[in-house]
Amino acid sequence: MAIELPDDLIELERSAWTAIQAGTLTVETAEKVQAAITAFAAESGELRLAVETELKRQVRHPEAASDAA
Repeated sequence: MAIELPDDLIELERSAWTAIQAGTLTVETAEKVQAAITAFAAESGELRLAVETELKRQVRHPEAASDAA
């Protein structure tokens, strides 16, 4: 069962993924994404690693995310 991720977290990861692909990811951006993942995991009761894994799957492999839905 997929974790329901908020749109703002998905957009933050999408922005970071774009920066990674362009070679322009900053430490500040990476820290912001990790802080948001940690905060969401704490609020939702999900494991932080599970949140991060699902987030990356949805952003980096959207075809797999739509297949699971």
